[in-house]
Parts: sequence; structure tokens; C-alpha cells
Amino acid sequence: MRKARYALWALSLGCLALAPAAHARQHAAAPEAPEALAKAPGKQGGGGIQGVEIRRTTDGIPHVRADSWRELGVGAGYVQAQDALCTLAEAFVTYEGRRAWFFGADGKPARNSTFGRPKNIDLDFFFRAQADEAMVARYRASNPPALNELVDGFAAGYNRYLADVRKGRQRPAGRTCLKQPWVRDIGADDIYRRMYAAQIAAGYARFVTEIANAKPAKSDNTAAADATPAPADDAQLRSLLAQSIGDQPGLGSNMFALGREATGDDEAVLFGNPHWFWGGPDRFYQMHLTLPGRLDVAGATFLGVPIIMLGFNDHVAWSHTVSAARRFGLFDVALDPADPARYLVDGASEAMTTREIGVDVRGDDGKARRLTRTFYRTRHGLVLDLGGYNPAFAWGERHAMAIRDVNADNFRIFRNYFAWNQATSLDEFIAIQRREAALPWVNTVAIGRGDGRVWYGDIGAVPNASDALRASCATPLAAGFAKLDPHTPVLDGSRAACDWRVDPAAAQPGAMTADALPWLLRDDYVANMNDSYWLSNARRPLEGYPTVLGGERKPLALRGRLGHRMALDLLRAGAPAETLGRRVMRDVLDARVYSAELFKEQALAQACAQPMVALDAAARKAAGVEEDAPAGDVDIGKACATLRQWANKGDAGDRGALLWEAFWGRLQKIPEAERYGVAFADGAPLETPRELRTGGERAAQALAATVLDFGAKGWSPDAALGERRYVNSGGKRLPMFGGCGADGYFAIACNSDGASALGPDSHANSYMQVVRFDAAGVQAHTLLAHGLDETAVDGGRGAAPVARYARKEWLRFPFREAEIARDPGLTRLVLPPSR
Repeated sequence: MRKARYALWALSLGCLALAPAAHARQHAAAPEAPEALAKAPGKQGGGGIQGVEIRRTTDGIPHVRADSWRELGVGAGYVQAQDALCTLAEAFVTYEGRRAWFFGADGKPARNSTFGRPKNIDLDFFFRAQADEAMVARYRASNPPALNELVDGFAAGYNRYLADVRKGRQRPAGRTCLKQPWVRDIGADDIYRRMYAAQIAAGYARFVTEIANAKPAKSDNTAAADATPAPADDAQLRSLLAQSIGDQPGLGSNMFALGREATGDDEAVLFGNPHWFWGGPDRFYQMHLTLPGRLDVAGATFLGVPIIMLGFNDHVAWSHTVSAARRFGLFDVALDPADPARYLVDGASEAMTTREIGVDVRGDDGKARRLTRTFYRTRHGLVLDLGGYNPAFAWGERHAMAIRDVNADNFRIFRNYFAWNQATSLDEFIAIQRREAALPWVNTVAIGRGDGRVWYGDIGAVPNASDALRASCATPLAAGFAKLDPHTPVLDGSRAACDWRVDPAAAQPGAMTADALPWLLRDDYVANMNDSYWLSNARRPLEGYPTVLGGERKPLALRGRLGHRMALDLLRAGAPAETLGRRVMRDVLDARVYSAELFKEQALAQACAQPMVALDAAARKAAGVEEDAPAGDVDIGKACATLRQWANKGDAGDRGALLWEAFWGRLQKIPEAERYGVAFADGAPLETPRELRTGGERAAQALAATVLDFGAKGWSPDAALGERRYVNSGGKRLPMFGGCGADGYFAIACNSDGASALGPDSHANSYMQVVRFDAAGVQAHTLLAHGLDETAVDGGRGAAPVARYARKEWLRFPFREAEIARDPGLTRLVLPPSR
């Protein structure tokens, strides 16, 4: 099938230089110190304000309004520091490369993030080497001046809040870090380093340890040189490569948009829901930014970023999911036999470029001890050492591996978002994405006001490594790597002809052009649930693209199958946009367990033929029973009855969900070829695989082992989900709904380690939005599952949005001035001009 293509008329967009709007300035008499937060409607007219006005509405959502780009940045930095000072302060230490000094060389970050949890010393060396002054200079040169003003202002606003709490002008409730030596003033460079950390999240950041510890092999190290390509069962490396972002399985998102075929008019409805970190430096922060006449945008962004990364203005709305495309490539580098720090290209020897980096570590006596490491780079990229996973991929005497991250040179990302924040139509939004081709590791779905079309695009920075190039530049090492990960291009570094192709039409050298990347513009629907671009619309598969983009005609995850089913059901039902939006809000929080919908009856028919199941001692031990427990029969009668009565939902009060999750987890260990009677068929991707066929004995033993496991933990088979899945917030224990994507949940609430309580280390539904437009403009409903405050899901303050999410009670977002003015939770704080 040929690539799907739809006509887009050309748009000439220039530099988005917007003239200041003429508006009357409203003089607000400002005291020397900021006003205390108090219930006050303030002046809500359309005029300007000198300095910064911070209004918070229900659930503490900040609406920042200012009279200049810099002052708007001041407000954004101030409110983020109010809600997440300790998380931000620690993150700035990380990006500066000073973790080892404050937290110890061998320690690790307390929370997960896109770069995982490497040792502090490895993070320090990595960020010192990569997020340096040259990188900062490139950001400043690449950004439009107004965005740089926002960045400067954000740093000033953060510092202003820090000064206010230290001088007693603000009360730092819950900020236990305030007196720590690592909490310091910041500058614009800290924000650029933070941006860089997000920029490389799908490339370099996934291999911090392997890059920071790479060094030439010793002369007597022949193991790596003689190693054979990795076998197909290298589980640890395979697991690492299976994640596009971070090191947690299941990290990703759901999104879909329904067009005029569903609404019957020139209107569309968008749903977005990242499944993201509930704590740590990459947590989403919700805010609304207004510079009258120039910018009016709301949504969510990463902590430390002064613009909206997914959200809406009065003309467009958009969301993201993590893309399946690879954003990095590897090169099999042939080394000079005389020197492992030299390599061969077309038979000629070249010296690796080297850079020595120093990091100060505090000794037991409190004095600084300087450590140094050398980073090595070939013309193909940084040298890394994957020998800890398999000696074939180590830096040996004959070969080394180099990594090239396409986003290391992509400084267009945040100017793309800055332009989107100001976009006035869906066509302009699409044109910005195609012009910049900047998105680093996400798919996009978008809608526009008065426009019945819906947009999907995986248009961003992707290595220009075609399948033909990969075939002609393959090496034995590349073939071994492909068994672990078929999507990452591994090319022959000994031939100059094997570098990524340079196309003059691309946004940067070595990247694919926007025209070569997958997209859809439709009237019915588009969707993505972290599967590849291939099935972004079940009626119109996208095919004919390079493997590096994620692959085609492969099974969808259960979550993806369910998401498309939901979108198609909503499409078939049809309704005006307002009614359809309400249905979307209901359906996306309906905690369906799709694995149970599809396979529970079949599983029980095979497992529950007899109430007693013989289980040997080995199986009992695996289930957590004492080692000396004798073999014998297990009574599964109650478990079978519980599962039969269960309605296949994962709400807090549902009894049977926990039991099914554990049972299904054991069934998934059966090889897929043996598990299903009908294998996946690319002609029926939403219906296959199907017909669970585990064999009665294996299914019965899996359920019996589950019953034993529950007994060992002291759990009842009919325990309500909320007894084990809950969050501590505001001094209360809030039962939660949802579960992990592997079980077929669309509503995600997941701990990778299997722990019961949700909290800062969970990944789950995070910032959620359902957006449409009408004659009055944008109409949005939102939820922020983990809340704004950094302690909200760690037993601390700021529980209101967490409790709202637990109740499934969508919040109608107050976007317009009149809506903000009448919000029952309104408070107002005025910061006088900072200049």
C-alpha cells in the first residue's frame, strides 16, 4: 500500500513576530513585598497590568498574566517554585552536574525521570560534558528573542520566590529542602540545561552510564574483541531497548481526536492523557499563561519549562504520546589495531576526539576531591560501552560502538512549542510542525476551532537511515543487535558512505524530511496509544515507511486495541461536539479491563473445570509459600466464583480485579504462539490475536498459584481493588481506579515494581484534557491526577486535584477572564515589575 497522503496548501509563516496589541494599562499599586494570597477578585478586565498577576482558581491552578514576555516568565517561574521548589532545586543540581558533591558519588536520584536513575557521579560527568556552555549558546541563538526573555524571566521568578520565602514574605508550606545547601539561585543557563535534558530523553539520556564510563580496552582485553554477536535472549539489554523513554515499562500515553464525521459539523473533539511520572523532575505542571494581545494558552509542561507543551489556546488544541520511532542510531566502529582510541574509516586511521571532564566530590573530611574522566567521540558520535550487557557490544580492541542522537543537534523543539502556543488555526499548527520537524520523541494529535478535521503526525527529528542504507551497511554486529531491537539502525562505521543521509530539504543534517514522515488529516478520527504510526486510523493504515520509525503490521498492545475500539464506537454513535465531549469524558475514565473482556470467560472455562488443583512443591515455592510446603491440592473454587461475578472493571470498589491481574500476569508468561488459537493478522489488527488456548492444566495451575500467592500475602481473593491501589494525599488514603497497560487498562495507575500504594514513583494518568471549540471559543475540561504540589501524592498538601481525579470529576477549565473572575476558588497575588 502506498503512503497515505493528503493535500495541504502551502503556508508562509515567517518568524511569528507579533506586534504589541494596543491596550490600556491598568495601574496596580504594588507594595514592596508581594501581596499575601487572599480571596480577592481583582480587576479582571482586558487591560494590562504592570508586573505579574498570579490568579489561582479551583484546585490551585495558576493563571499567570503579565505585560511583557520577561514578566510572564517571572510569573511562570514563581508559581512552579511555589508548588515544586524542592523537586526543581534538585533537578537544577542534576543538570548542572553537581549531584555527587551534595548527595554522594554512589547515590542515585530519589525519583524516576526520562534518564532513569544512574549513579550521581555518572550523571555529573554526563551533564558536565554534554550540557555545557556551547549547548547553552546554541539554545540562545536558536530561540526567538521573546522565548529567551521567557527563559530569563523564569529564572528570575524562581529566584524571587526563593528570596520571598527566605525573607518571610511567603510561607513555604511543605518545602523541607529550603535550608539545604543545594537550594540556590539559578540563571537562564539552568533552564537551557533543563530543556536539553528533555531534548535528549530518547537518545543519549537512555545511556548515561554507558557513555559516562566508556574507555578504551586494555591491551590484554581480548574478550570483547573476540565476542560473537549477542544471542536473541539478552533480556536486560532487550528490556532497555524496548522502552522509548526512561526505564519503566508502560510509560506513554493515550490520545484520540474525533472529527466532523462524529460531530456532524465543523467541530472536533480532542482527548489527551499522558501516562507519566507522578513525581520527579519530569512531572507535568498545569498552568495558564496570558500576555494580552500576544499569548493566551493553557495546558501542561515539564517542571522547569516556561511554555506549554501540550494543551490549548482559543484556536487550537493538541496532545502527545511517546512515539515508537528511534531517535538515535549506533555505529559499529572498526578500531585501529595499533591504538583503541583511533578508528578506521575507508581504511584511513582517525583519532577520536577527546574531552577531559572534572567533577568535584566531597571527601569524608569535607574537602573537595577532583575526579576526571575522558569522553571520546568519533565522527559518528559519542563512544559508549554496552559490554555490561553483552561483551560483543563492549569497547574492545577491534570494535567499539558509537551513538548518534538526532536530537543532540535539535534546538528547534521549544521554539516549535512557542509558535504552537500562539497558533491561530489548525493549518498554521500543521505548517509549524512541518517547518520545524522538531518534536524530539512524540506523536501529535490536534484539532482547530471551526474545523472538522483532525490531525495526526509523527513529524519530528528522526535519523535518515533508510532500510536500504541499513541493508547495505550491515555488519555481523548489527545483525546480532537487530535480534534484540530491529528498529535501531546499526551501521558500519568503517565506511563513510554508511553515515545517515543528508537531505537539503531536512530541518537538520542527517534527519528525515517532514515529507518523508507519517501523518494523517482526516474527517473521522485519529488515535495513538504508543503503538507505531501504522494504525493511527484503523480505516487507513500508514505503510511504506522505514523501520526506524517503529514498524508496521505488528500486533497492537491491548490498550491500543481498546483505544481504537472506543474511538470507533464514539464515531459510530455520533453526537454534537458538546454531547460527544461528555461521552469521551465518561468513557476514558471507565476502568475497563480489556484483557478480561476478551479472555476471561475462555480462561475460566479452562481453569475452573475442577474446584481443586494439584500443585507441586516447586509451583508452591514460586507462589511464595514456604520452601518445605508439601505438594497438594489447592482450592480455587472461591477464586473462580469471584472472577465469574466480577464485571471486568477496575474501579476502586470492584472485587476480582486484583485477582484477575495476578492470574493474567501468569497466563502472559505462556509463549504467545501457544497462548492463542488465532494468531495476529494484520488484516484484522483490532480482532487478533484471539481465542485463549492455554490448556486446562496450565490455566488451572496459574490460577492455583495465584490463590496461593494471595494467601501468602494475606489477601482475600475477593479483595476490592481500592484496598491495594490507593494514594496517600493530604493525610488521607484515597482509593484509586485503573491499572497497568499490560492488563488491558485504558485508565492507567501502575507501579513497575508491583507495589500497592501509588505515589511519586508511579506512572499513571497525569494531565488529562478533553477539548472542543464552539462559537465562544475553547471549551476544555481537565484533570491533574497527581496534583500541582510536589508532595500531593506523597502524603502532603495539595490533595484537592488528587481527590477530584479519584472521584472522576472533570474540572471545567476557566479560560476566559469572566470564567476566572467567578471561580469559587479564586485567589490573587500581584508581583510588582522586576526590572
